[in-house]
Amino acid sequence: MRFVKFVVPVVMIAAATAGAAIGNAKPAATVERIDFDKTVRPTTPAYDARLAPASPAPVKEFRIPIKDATVQIADSVPYHAWTFGGTVPGPVLRVRQGDSVRITVVNEAPMPHSIDFHAARIPGNVAYRMIMPHDSITFAFVARDPGAFLVHCGTPPVVMHLMQGMYFAMIVDPKNGWGTTADKEFVIVESEFYAQRTSAGADLQPDYASAQNKQPTYVVFNGRAFQYKANPLKVNVGDRVRFFVVNAGPNLDSDFHVVGALFDRVYPDGNPAHALDGVQTYPVPAGGGAVFETTFKANESGEGIYAFVTHSFADAEKGAVGMIQVGTPRQYATMAH
Repeated sequence: MRFVKFVVPVVMIAAATAGAAIGNAKPAATVERIDFDKTVRPTTPAYDARLAPASPAPVKEFRIPIKDATVQIADSVPYHAWTFGGTVPGPVLRVRQGDSVRITVVNEAPMPHSIDFHAARIPGNVAYRMIMPHDSITFAFVARDPGAFLVHCGTPPVVMHLMQGMYFAMIVDPKNGWGTTADKEFVIVESEFYAQRTSAGADLQPDYASAQNKQPTYVVFNGRAFQYKANPLKVNVGDRVRFFVVNAGPNLDSDFHVVGALFDRVYPDGNPAHALDGVQTYPVPAGGGAVFETTFKANESGEGIYAFVTHSFADAEKGAVGMIQVGTPRQYATMAH
Protein backbone atom coordinates (compact mmCIF):
# COMPACT_ATOMS: atom_id res chain seq x y z
CA MET A 1 0.00 0.00 0.00
CA ARG A 2 2.86 2.34 0.71
CA PHE A 3 4.03 1.81 -2.88
CA VAL A 4 0.61 2.69 -4.26
CA LYS A 5 0.31 5.79 -2.12
CA PHE A 6 3.70 6.98 -3.40
CA VAL A 7 2.96 6.49 -7.11
CA VAL A 8 -0.48 8.07 -7.27
CA PRO A 9 0.59 11.55 -6.17
CA VAL A 10 3.46 11.49 -8.66
CA VAL A 11 1.11 10.57 -11.51
CA MET A 12 -1.34 13.27 -10.43
CA ILE A 13 1.43 15.89 -10.33
CA ALA A 14 2.65 14.88 -13.79
CA ALA A 15 -0.86 15.07 -15.21
CA ALA A 16 -1.47 18.44 -13.59
CA THR A 17 1.84 19.76 -14.94
CA ALA A 18 1.02 18.55 -18.44
CA GLY A 19 -2.42 20.09 -18.21
CA ALA A 20 -0.93 23.41 -17.16
CA ALA A 21 1.55 23.30 -20.03
CA ILE A 22 -1.24 22.61 -22.51
CA GLY A 23 -3.34 25.37 -21.00
CA ASN A 24 -0.49 27.89 -21.29
CA ALA A 25 0.52 26.87 -24.80
CA LYS A 26 -0.50 29.28 -27.54
CA PRO A 27 -2.55 27.64 -30.28
CA ALA A 28 -0.92 27.62 -33.70
CA ALA A 29 -2.17 30.45 -35.91
CA THR A 30 -4.49 29.24 -38.63
CA VAL A 31 -4.24 32.40 -40.74
CA GLU A 32 -1.09 34.29 -41.70
CA ARG A 33 -1.74 37.86 -42.88
CA ILE A 34 0.92 39.97 -44.62
CA ASP A 35 0.36 43.47 -45.99
CA PHE A 36 3.18 44.19 -48.44
CA ASP A 37 2.53 47.89 -48.09
CA LYS A 38 3.91 47.54 -44.54
CA THR A 39 6.24 44.56 -44.97
CA VAL A 40 8.75 45.61 -47.62
CA ARG A 41 11.77 43.48 -48.57
CA PRO A 42 15.05 45.38 -48.03
CA THR A 43 16.88 46.41 -51.21
CA THR A 44 19.84 48.24 -49.61
CA PRO A 45 22.72 47.54 -50.01
CA ALA A 46 21.23 44.76 -52.18
CA TYR A 47 17.88 43.08 -52.64
CA ASP A 48 17.63 40.63 -49.73
CA ALA A 49 17.71 37.24 -51.46
CA ARG A 50 17.47 35.21 -48.24
CA LEU A 51 14.35 33.13 -47.65
CA ALA A 52 12.69 32.10 -44.40
CA PRO A 53 10.61 28.90 -44.17
CA ALA A 54 6.91 29.06 -44.91
CA SER A 55 4.74 29.46 -41.83
CA PRO A 56 2.62 26.48 -40.72
CA ALA A 57 -0.62 28.47 -41.07
CA PRO A 58 -2.90 26.62 -43.55
CA VAL A 59 -4.48 29.90 -44.71
CA LYS A 60 -2.32 32.71 -45.99
CA GLU A 61 -3.65 36.16 -46.82
CA PHE A 62 -1.56 38.65 -48.81
CA ARG A 63 -2.32 42.30 -49.58
CA ILE A 64 -0.28 43.48 -52.57
CA PRO A 65 -0.22 47.17 -53.53
CA ILE A 66 0.61 48.27 -57.07
CA LYS A 67 2.58 51.53 -57.07
CA ASP A 68 5.08 53.52 -59.11
CA ALA A 69 8.53 53.81 -57.53
CA THR A 70 12.04 54.93 -58.37
CA VAL A 71 14.45 52.00 -58.11
CA GLN A 72 18.15 51.46 -58.80
CA ILE A 73 18.64 49.11 -61.76
CA ALA A 74 22.45 49.48 -61.67
CA ASP A 75 24.93 51.46 -59.56
CA SER A 76 23.88 55.13 -59.68
CA VAL A 77 21.24 54.36 -62.29
CA PRO A 78 17.77 55.33 -61.00
CA TYR A 79 14.75 54.25 -62.97
CA HIS A 80 11.04 55.04 -62.73
CA ALA A 81 9.48 51.60 -62.39
CA TRP A 82 6.00 50.13 -62.11
CA THR A 83 6.01 47.77 -59.13
CA PHE A 84 4.25 45.36 -56.85
CA GLY A 85 4.96 46.59 -53.33
CA GLY A 86 7.44 49.32 -54.25
CA THR A 87 10.41 47.09 -55.18
CA VAL A 88 11.69 45.24 -58.24
CA PRO A 89 11.16 42.37 -58.04
CA GLY A 90 8.20 42.67 -55.71
CA PRO A 91 7.61 40.69 -52.52
CA VAL A 92 8.26 36.95 -52.21
CA LEU A 93 5.21 34.84 -51.38
CA ARG A 94 5.97 31.48 -49.76
CA VAL A 95 3.33 28.88 -49.00
CA ARG A 96 3.00 25.12 -48.72
CA GLN A 97 1.24 22.73 -51.07
CA GLY A 98 -2.39 22.52 -49.99
CA ASP A 99 -2.51 25.96 -48.37
CA SER A 100 -5.46 28.24 -49.05
CA VAL A 101 -4.16 31.48 -50.52
CA ARG A 102 -6.19 34.69 -50.38
CA ILE A 103 -5.04 37.62 -52.48
CA THR A 104 -6.03 41.28 -52.40
CA VAL A 105 -4.42 43.53 -55.00
CA VAL A 106 -4.84 47.31 -54.66
CA ASN A 107 -3.97 49.57 -57.58
CA GLU A 108 -2.37 52.73 -56.19
CA ALA A 109 -0.84 53.62 -59.58
CA PRO A 110 -2.25 56.13 -62.09
CA MET A 111 -2.93 53.56 -64.84
CA PRO A 112 -4.66 50.15 -65.17
CA HIS A 113 -2.77 47.02 -64.17
CA SER A 114 -3.51 43.38 -63.36
CA ILE A 115 -1.91 40.31 -61.81
CA ASP A 116 -1.24 36.79 -63.12
CA PHE A 117 -0.26 33.94 -60.77
CA HIS A 118 1.45 31.08 -62.60
CA ALA A 119 0.96 28.99 -59.43
CA ALA A 120 -2.84 29.28 -59.47
CA ARG A 121 -5.42 27.10 -61.18
CA ILE A 122 -8.13 29.73 -61.51
CA PRO A 123 -10.08 31.29 -64.41
CA GLY A 124 -8.34 34.38 -65.74
CA ASN A 125 -11.60 36.31 -66.00
CA VAL A 126 -12.15 35.75 -62.27
CA ALA A 127 -8.72 36.73 -60.93
CA TYR A 128 -6.74 38.46 -63.65
CA ARG A 129 -9.08 41.19 -64.84
CA MET A 130 -7.97 44.78 -65.29
CA ILE A 131 -7.66 46.76 -62.05
CA MET A 132 -8.33 50.43 -62.56
CA PRO A 133 -6.60 53.14 -60.48
CA HIS A 134 -7.93 53.27 -56.91
CA ASP A 135 -9.67 49.92 -57.48
CA SER A 136 -8.86 46.50 -56.02
CA ILE A 137 -9.53 42.83 -56.61
CA THR A 138 -9.78 39.93 -54.17
CA PHE A 139 -9.67 36.22 -55.02
CA ALA A 140 -8.55 32.91 -53.52
CA PHE A 141 -7.07 29.62 -54.67
CA VAL A 142 -5.53 26.47 -53.27
CA ALA A 143 -1.78 26.08 -53.87
CA ARG A 144 -2.08 22.63 -55.42
CA ASP A 145 1.21 22.56 -57.36
CA PRO A 146 4.63 22.93 -55.72
CA GLY A 147 7.53 24.73 -57.36
CA ALA A 148 9.05 28.16 -58.04
CA PHE A 149 6.55 30.34 -59.89
CA LEU A 150 6.37 33.72 -61.59
CA VAL A 151 3.74 36.31 -60.71
CA HIS A 152 3.43 39.28 -63.07
CA CYS A 153 1.20 41.97 -64.52
CA GLY A 154 -0.73 40.72 -67.53
CA THR A 155 -2.06 44.03 -68.87
CA PRO A 156 -1.32 44.60 -72.59
CA PRO A 157 1.21 45.26 -73.87
CA VAL A 158 2.53 42.68 -71.40
CA VAL A 159 6.15 43.16 -72.45
CA MET A 160 5.91 46.82 -71.40
CA HIS A 161 4.55 46.04 -67.94
CA LEU A 162 7.19 43.35 -67.41
CA MET A 163 10.12 45.45 -68.62
CA GLN A 164 8.96 48.16 -66.22
CA GLY A 165 9.37 45.84 -63.21
CA MET A 166 5.98 44.24 -62.54
CA TYR A 167 6.89 40.74 -61.34
CA PHE A 168 7.85 38.70 -58.30
CA ALA A 169 8.36 35.10 -57.17
CA MET A 170 5.98 32.72 -55.42
CA ILE A 171 7.37 29.60 -53.76
CA VAL A 172 5.13 26.60 -53.09
CA ASP A 173 6.89 23.95 -51.01
CA PRO A 174 5.91 20.30 -51.55
CA LYS A 175 3.63 18.91 -48.85
CA ASN A 176 6.39 16.61 -47.56
CA GLY A 177 9.31 18.94 -48.27
CA TRP A 178 12.01 18.85 -50.92
CA GLY A 179 13.60 15.61 -49.70
CA THR A 180 16.70 17.34 -48.32
CA THR A 181 17.44 19.84 -45.57
CA ALA A 182 18.85 23.13 -46.80
CA ASP A 183 21.06 25.24 -44.54
CA LYS A 184 20.51 28.39 -46.62
CA GLU A 185 17.84 29.31 -49.15
CA PHE A 186 17.86 32.16 -51.65
CA VAL A 187 15.46 33.50 -54.28
CA ILE A 188 16.91 34.68 -57.59
CA VAL A 189 14.65 36.44 -60.13
CA GLU A 190 16.26 37.09 -63.49
CA SER A 191 14.82 39.82 -65.71
CA GLU A 192 15.66 42.41 -68.34
CA PHE A 193 15.47 46.20 -68.49
CA TYR A 194 15.13 48.04 -71.79
CA ALA A 195 16.00 51.72 -71.39
CA GLN A 196 17.70 54.60 -73.13
CA ARG A 197 18.68 58.22 -72.58
CA THR A 198 16.91 60.59 -74.93
CA SER A 199 19.47 63.36 -74.33
CA ALA A 200 22.69 63.95 -72.41
CA GLY A 201 22.12 63.94 -68.67
CA ALA A 202 18.49 62.83 -69.00
CA ASP A 203 17.02 60.03 -66.93
CA LEU A 204 16.63 56.64 -68.55
CA GLN A 205 13.39 56.19 -70.45
CA PRO A 206 11.66 52.94 -71.47
CA ASP A 207 12.80 51.66 -74.87
CA TYR A 208 9.89 49.63 -76.19
CA ALA A 209 11.49 49.12 -79.61
CA SER A 210 14.53 47.45 -78.01
CA ALA A 211 12.20 45.20 -76.01
CA GLN A 212 10.43 44.09 -79.16
CA ASN A 213 13.83 43.36 -80.74
CA LYS A 214 15.09 41.53 -77.60
CA GLN A 215 18.05 43.86 -77.09
CA PRO A 216 18.18 44.60 -73.33
CA THR A 217 20.15 47.38 -71.72
CA TYR A 218 20.59 45.33 -68.53
CA VAL A 219 20.00 41.69 -67.63
CA VAL A 220 19.78 41.43 -63.87
CA PHE A 221 19.32 39.23 -60.84
CA ASN A 222 16.74 40.58 -58.38
CA GLY A 223 16.31 43.91 -60.09
CA ARG A 224 19.80 45.39 -60.19
CA ALA A 225 22.85 44.71 -62.34
CA PHE A 226 25.91 43.23 -60.57
CA GLN A 227 24.57 43.92 -57.06
CA TYR A 228 25.79 40.59 -55.65
CA LYS A 229 29.38 41.19 -56.75
CA ALA A 230 29.81 43.89 -54.10
CA ASN A 231 27.36 42.17 -51.75
CA PRO A 232 27.86 38.41 -52.13
CA LEU A 233 25.44 35.82 -50.81
CA LYS A 234 27.06 34.38 -47.68
CA VAL A 235 27.03 30.72 -46.64
CA ASN A 236 29.17 28.44 -44.49
CA VAL A 237 31.50 25.63 -45.47
CA GLY A 238 29.46 22.43 -45.67
CA ASP A 239 26.14 24.20 -46.21
CA ARG A 240 23.54 22.74 -48.52
CA VAL A 241 22.26 25.79 -50.41
CA ARG A 242 18.93 25.88 -52.23
CA PHE A 243 18.23 28.45 -54.94
CA PHE A 244 14.70 29.20 -56.15
CA VAL A 245 15.31 30.65 -59.62
CA VAL A 246 12.47 32.38 -61.46
CA ASN A 247 12.86 33.99 -64.86
CA ALA A 248 10.58 37.01 -65.36
CA GLY A 249 11.95 37.70 -68.85
CA PRO A 250 10.13 39.20 -70.60
CA ASN A 251 12.12 37.78 -73.52
CA LEU A 252 15.27 35.82 -72.72
CA ASP A 253 15.93 32.39 -71.27
CA SER A 254 18.21 31.99 -68.24
CA ASP A 255 20.96 29.37 -68.11
CA PHE A 256 21.71 29.13 -64.39
CA HIS A 257 25.22 28.05 -63.41
CA VAL A 258 27.55 28.32 -60.40
CA VAL A 259 31.22 28.56 -61.35
CA GLY A 260 33.26 25.97 -59.41
CA ALA A 261 30.31 23.87 -58.25
CA LEU A 262 27.82 21.37 -59.62
CA PHE A 263 24.17 21.04 -58.71
CA ASP A 264 23.62 17.72 -56.99
CA ARG A 265 19.86 18.30 -57.24
CA VAL A 266 17.86 20.29 -59.78
CA TYR A 267 14.07 20.21 -59.55
CA PRO A 268 12.63 21.07 -62.99
CA ASP A 269 9.20 21.19 -61.33
CA GLY A 270 7.90 20.86 -57.78
CA ASN A 271 8.05 17.06 -57.58
CA PRO A 272 11.15 15.92 -55.62
CA ALA A 273 10.90 12.54 -57.37
CA HIS A 274 11.83 14.30 -60.63
CA ALA A 275 15.11 15.74 -59.26
CA LEU A 276 18.14 15.60 -61.54
CA ASP A 277 21.68 15.12 -60.19
CA GLY A 278 25.14 16.12 -61.33
CA VAL A 279 23.91 19.11 -63.35
CA GLN A 280 26.35 21.80 -64.52
CA THR A 281 23.88 24.29 -66.07
CA TYR A 282 20.11 24.20 -66.35
CA PRO A 283 17.85 26.42 -68.48
CA VAL A 284 14.92 28.36 -67.03
CA PRO A 285 12.65 29.77 -69.76
CA ALA A 286 11.05 33.19 -69.61
CA GLY A 287 7.99 32.74 -67.43
CA GLY A 288 9.41 29.62 -65.76
CA GLY A 289 11.10 28.58 -62.55
CA ALA A 290 13.28 25.79 -61.18
CA VAL A 291 14.92 24.84 -57.90
CA PHE A 292 18.65 24.20 -57.56
CA GLU A 293 20.76 22.72 -54.75
CA THR A 294 24.49 22.43 -54.22
CA THR A 295 26.64 21.65 -51.20
CA PHE A 296 29.86 23.55 -50.47
CA LYS A 297 31.77 20.68 -48.85
CA ALA A 298 35.26 21.07 -47.45
CA ASN A 299 37.94 19.76 -49.84
CA GLU A 300 35.45 20.03 -52.71
CA SER A 301 33.52 23.24 -53.33
CA GLY A 302 34.67 24.51 -49.96
CA GLU A 303 35.74 27.89 -48.63
CA GLY A 304 36.09 30.52 -51.30
CA ILE A 305 34.29 32.79 -53.76
CA TYR A 306 31.96 31.37 -56.42
CA ALA A 307 30.26 33.25 -59.23
CA PHE A 308 26.65 32.51 -60.16
CA VAL A 309 25.63 33.53 -63.66
CA THR A 310 23.41 33.00 -66.60
CA HIS A 311 25.75 31.07 -68.88
CA SER A 312 24.51 33.13 -71.81
CA PHE A 313 27.51 35.38 -71.26
CA ALA A 314 26.34 38.29 -73.38
CA ASP A 315 23.56 38.57 -70.78
CA ALA A 316 25.89 37.98 -67.83
CA GLU A 317 28.04 40.87 -69.03
CA LYS A 318 24.95 43.09 -68.88
CA GLY A 319 24.51 42.40 -65.18
CA ALA A 320 23.33 38.83 -64.52
CA VAL A 321 26.28 37.76 -62.40
CA GLY A 322 26.81 37.63 -58.65
CA MET A 323 29.06 36.06 -56.03
CA ILE A 324 28.64 33.47 -53.29
CA GLN A 325 31.04 33.80 -50.36
CA VAL A 326 31.61 30.47 -48.66
CA GLY A 327 33.15 30.79 -45.21
CA THR A 328 35.69 33.55 -44.62
CA PRO A 329 38.31 33.32 -47.37
CA ARG A 330 41.43 35.33 -46.64
CA GLN A 331 41.39 37.08 -49.97
CA TYR A 332 39.01 37.52 -52.85
CA ALA A 333 40.24 36.00 -56.07
CA THR A 334 40.19 38.20 -59.15
CA MET A 335 37.60 36.61 -61.38
CA ALA A 336 36.79 37.39 -64.98
CA HIS A 337 33.11 36.41 -64.62
